[in-house]
Amino acid sequence: MSTVELLAMIAAGAVATQLTRWLPFLAFPTPEKTPKTVTYLGTVLPACMWGLLIVYCFRTSAPLAGYHMAPELIAAGVVVGLHVWKRNMSLSMIGGTIVYMLLIRTVFP
Repeated sequence: MSTVELLAMIAAGAVATQLTRWLPFLAFPTPEKTPKTVTYLGTVLPACMWGLLIVYCFRTSAPLAGYHMAPELIAAGVVVGLHVWKRNMSLSMIGGTIVYMLLIRTVFP
């Protein structure tokens, strides 16, 4: 990769990052009232994200092969348990990922 290409990629990344940070302030310049659409999306998108993550995580699982999805189901149980216990999405996802990785590396290689 040449220096010009590298600088162009860095510039494109910088412009994209800044655009995503400035766009909300340009779209909604007055902080008096948030539009109903934005409020609605703020309430439904977290649940949609969980659904998307579930589909993504189980898309390649084969229930009739090998360990019958044992690592995936155990890790999913850990995610649900952590979320019920602490109500923290980040902790739930990180905890489930760690458990899954430990299971597929040590218990179910």
